[in-house]
Amino acid sequence: MISVDEALVKVLALATAPRPETVTLAQARGRVLLEPAVARLTQPPFDASAMDGYAMRAEDIALPLRVVGTSAAGHPWQGEAAHGTAIRIFTGAPVPQGFDHVELQENVLREGDTIRVETRSRGSNIRARGNDFSKGDAIAPGRVLNAADIGLLAAMNIPEVTVAARPRVAILAGGDELVRPGEDVGTGQIVSSNDLAIAALVEEAGGTPQILPIARDTEESLHAAFRAAEGADLLVTIGGASVGDHDLIGKVAAEAGMTRAFYKIAMRPGKPLMAGSMGQLAMLGLPGNPVSAMVCGMIFVQPLIRKMQGSADVARTETARLGVDLGPEGPRQHYLRARLATVDGALTVTPFADQDSARLSIMAEADALLLRPAHDPERAQGSQVQVVRINR
Repeated sequence: MISVDEALVKVLALATAPRPETVTLAQARGRVLLEPAVARLTQPPFDASAMDGYAMRAEDIALPLRVVGTSAAGHPWQGEAAHGTAIRIFTGAPVPQGFDHVELQENVLREGDTIRVETRSRGSNIRARGNDFSKGDAIAPGRVLNAADIGLLAAMNIPEVTVAARPRVAILAGGDELVRPGEDVGTGQIVSSNDLAIAALVEEAGGTPQILPIARDTEESLHAAFRAAEGADLLVTIGGASVGDHDLIGKVAAEAGMTRAFYKIAMRPGKPLMAGSMGQLAMLGLPGNPVSAMVCGMIFVQPLIRKMQGSADVARTETARLGVDLGPEGPRQHYLRARLATVDGALTVTPFADQDSARLSIMAEADALLLRPAHDPERAQGSQVQVVRINR
């Protein structure tokens, strides 16, 4: 068996180079930026008022000032900023050259065309030209674009961006005992849930899942399923990764030309995990146990999909404070289903007492996986530990 860290390095090495794709901003949320996005203009393009009020010369604030005009967004004032004058100005409007202070309207007493500043603001209330960004500034590749990024790109006058195409992921569940959700469940049969759960994890990571028909426990059925995965970037199989008379995935994959990267890792849940490649097609063989499959999906499948998109952040862990005392850990790295909470201002993680890897109901309640390295010693409440968040 190899360690989780060693396995992850080998899994990420299976990633093919991202394929570029140009999309409009309306299609860009959640996509990984593949080429720099360069601002086409400066924002703000002029010194702009940050408040509704009056623009004036700072040196004239103590004087009575004559209001000589108005500046509004889209309608700048074109006159001269002469000594002893001011203009009415609104938020976002250009501040004429020569005026270097905007006083809030509530701090000003106006009588006719004359104003007096009764209370002076501490700052100038002016947003300098280029205060947000300048022409030529760029957003670097590797960023997963969110709503704020889309707004920034639009403000930069960028109508479309080059992102990574979504990796195509074929998902294959196998076993004579499996039936689809909603079908009648006979004696000795179970509902196939793993392929749907892994498909959801694929979508979370930015991939496009393709759920293949359930393969039966014959070499012919598995060979047909492998052929159906042609054209995908990644094939994820579920079940049949253990050693036994009915575990045919490894045998059929080898016959299909798979070069195996590793088999079995020092991890719980999820010891039987197979990885390799068949030409340009990467392959991961997940265990059939429902929780094991999902944990392996989060620790290996999702980082691989992110790497295939050129993401700068593939294996996402963070630090949290332990909510309970824990005893020493065994010889395999352990991922415990846990709950997150904020306690006394600190992110705190508390594992469930029951870690039965067959219980999907506990997986559905969990906010995170608590990572415990192999041979981790006793941990006291309040210790710093690593967690992997579960999207909810």
